[in-house]
Amino acid sequence: MNRSLRILNLIRSVNPVHGGPAEGVRQSVAAARELGHVEEVLTLDAPADAWVDSFPARTHALGPARGNFGYTPRLLPWLQRHAADYDALVVHGLWQFHGVAARRAALASGRPYLVYPHGMLDPWFRASSPGKHAKKWLYWLAAERAVIRDAAGVIFTTQEEARLAPTTFRPYDARPAVLGYGLALDDGARRSSAEDFLRRHPALKGRRLLLFLGRLHPKKGCDLLVRAFAELASQDPRLHLVMAGPDATGLQAGLHAMAVARGVSERITWTGMLEGPAKWGALRAAEAFVLPSHQENFGIAVAEALAVGTPALLSRQVNTWREVVEAGAGMAEADTLPGTVALLARWLSLSDRERLRMRAAALACFERHFHSRGSAQRLAALVHSLQAAAGHPA
Repeated sequence: MNRSLRILNLIRSVNPVHGGPAEGVRQSVAAARELGHVEEVLTLDAPADAWVDSFPARTHALGPARGNFGYTPRLLPWLQRHAADYDALVVHGLWQFHGVAARRAALASGRPYLVYPHGMLDPWFRASSPGKHAKKWLYWLAAERAVIRDAAGVIFTTQEEARLAPTTFRPYDARPAVLGYGLALDDGARRSSAEDFLRRHPALKGRRLLLFLGRLHPKKGCDLLVRAFAELASQDPRLHLVMAGPDATGLQAGLHAMAVARGVSERITWTGMLEGPAKWGALRAAEAFVLPSHQENFGIAVAEALAVGTPALLSRQVNTWREVVEAGAGMAEADTLPGTVALLARWLSLSDRERLRMRAAALACFERHFHSRGSAQRLAALVHSLQAAAGHPA
């Protein structure tokens, strides 16, 4: 029998406001624990940051890190002392010092390290931010190429992410593996109900809610959703759009002005960031989850919606769209205004029976593709295979 594993996850921040990777690590830790493994976390947050103490794993906070590169002089010496205590190091994200430090410490200790790019090799960024891409190309040649090349595995969450990754930077040499990503509902999520959200927003009872859940960011296609909703809102006076998420870039004011100009401001509710029962209640209260993003590597909120039986309406730039559409758990269109209008119009054209059928398919899709149990099992199997190849006893 394979022995239990001890794995160290390295991530820039476990602050939940940063969304996907932090929540993914939270889910991975819990799933590994159920399988009898131990996952610890090394973060570049400061030890005094409130979210560090609440993270559900042993967490080593070595920050605060400096600048976008995330440099802290404490990181490399700590890893050099402790890398050999773990069966593997798992790096989350690119373009920062923790990847470089993990590579050095892992190679010196003889321990394997794995890298989750989390969509950061997607070619969309090359077109959307050519200046940043040029800087990243220089850094790729200087350091990141070696981090990818020497990793025992470069872990992708979807087949689409794995397909796109080699097209962005050259030279590219990697050992790819598609392990998926996902979540499992905790007790609070399982006990939640739509009322946990509707108690906060009683005026929304009886409305047909379309839910956006995520950061308010230009990449997410929030403007497309507001404009498409304005075009179709007259089809049913019960339709209401809920925009739930933190506004770190100041985007909400412009989106609200857009809604006012189109006469639908009273039919859009801005909730800010939702957590705990309020978040799960919003997902359960929604008729559909909508994400018309221009680029989305995985979209943990997609998995959250499916986990409670809420169909997902996605752009084809959300890398999980194929799994969702093939399972009959949602729909996908282009990340354009016509595409987003068509996406909402297709949903509105469904009969009640068809929508119920799609809700059942959403639950099945989650269990098959996006439950954290499966991705944790695949990660453990990969680490065990690396140990066997290196001659370590199982």
